[in-house]
Amino acid sequence: MTEGTATRPILGPPPVRHWPALDIAGTEFDPVLAELMREGPVSRVQLPHGEGWAWLVTRYEDVRMVTSDPRFTRAPVVDREVTRLAAHLKPGRGSLAFADPPDHHRLRSAVAPAFTPRGVERLRSRTRDTLHEMVDELLADGPPADLVERVLEPFPIAAVCEVMGVPAADRDRMRAWTRRIASPSGAADSARAKEGMHGWFAEAIRARRGSTEDDVISLLGAAVGRGDISKEEAIGLAGPLQTGGEAVTAGTGQMLFTLLTRPPLLERLRTEPAVRPRAIDELLRWIPHRSAVGPARVAQEDVEIHGVLITAGDAVHVSYLAANRDPAVFPDPERIDFDRGPDPHVAFGHGPHHCVGGLLARMQTELLVDALADRLPGLRLAVPPREVPWRRGTLIRGPEALPVTW
Repeated sequence: MTEGTATRPILGPPPVRHWPALDIAGTEFDPVLAELMREGPVSRVQLPHGEGWAWLVTRYEDVRMVTSDPRFTRAPVVDREVTRLAAHLKPGRGSLAFADPPDHHRLRSAVAPAFTPRGVERLRSRTRDTLHEMVDELLADGPPADLVERVLEPFPIAAVCEVMGVPAADRDRMRAWTRRIASPSGAADSARAKEGMHGWFAEAIRARRGSTEDDVISLLGAAVGRGDISKEEAIGLAGPLQTGGEAVTAGTGQMLFTLLTRPPLLERLRTEPAVRPRAIDELLRWIPHRSAVGPARVAQEDVEIHGVLITAGDAVHVSYLAANRDPAVFPDPERIDFDRGPDPHVAFGHGPHHCVGGLLARMQTELLVDALADRLPGLRLAVPPREVPWRRGTLIRGPEALPVTW
């Protein structure tokens, strides 16, 4: 919580800590982040790319304050080389992620109808059928199998393509582009993938001007046709929404690895279906779903947090991972507790920039947990946990493959 200068003295700035891009296997919590959390609520960090340093805020209430307070804005980051995790994560002008009000509301409104509770629920039946077809094929082929290759990667891509309005014939290309964009290790390859995806969206959006359909591309085409947003803004909206399926692949991969290495938790999900919604919230809170931190914000005026003065113009990062492990909000935060309540995690972010596709991601996760718990009751790892390969050099953490049997 922000504290007034009258109640405590302004402290000197903490030292700048280098935060390398660690390749962490399994569900281990980032040791650098854990150390920063122990040192205090406000730190200074330098990530591998960009320039200078940025503040890092880790406590739950402070994270919620920074992400919802108009004194901290995203748009100025576009014109600065703010320290960041990956070389190619330079913000683009017109991107929803770096827009401030009123532009943020204007851009988000263009696609909002596809991501309302009603809009997402309309997709549930179709996406469930798609998932069960994949599980049917998995069962027909028999064990062993790579759960990532067979289900956890193709299903979220199919679900996102469904809400986006991407035809079936183009979904393999979208899947390939998404994987290349999500990797920070090859900036040139990522740039080529973005160029390919954005070129596809430019043509698709142009073709759907005047559309009355409710898929995202049609909504964007109609918004461009009305003059509500520009063509460039429409493409900037479409790209991040399309690549959101990669986060579901990685997140559900972490969830399944967590459950498969903790059999009592998985057995409880199988035998107590009523606990599944709470269990999913708890797993969303607990899994370290990303590497380091996401986009920064810039302070528009001096703000004091816990006696530390953040001055106007300073870059500020927040850690949702750290907020989800704050013991003041989540007692015994390292423990996975399906009976925890309430569980107000911030896995999908907070404030104006909370994940626009959060409801869709949550629905996909629910369907995956239901299908795998009910239809593969003997599901277990086919290799020792230490032999499960994990993705390297990626922004979103998760298993590269998940070898299973049943």
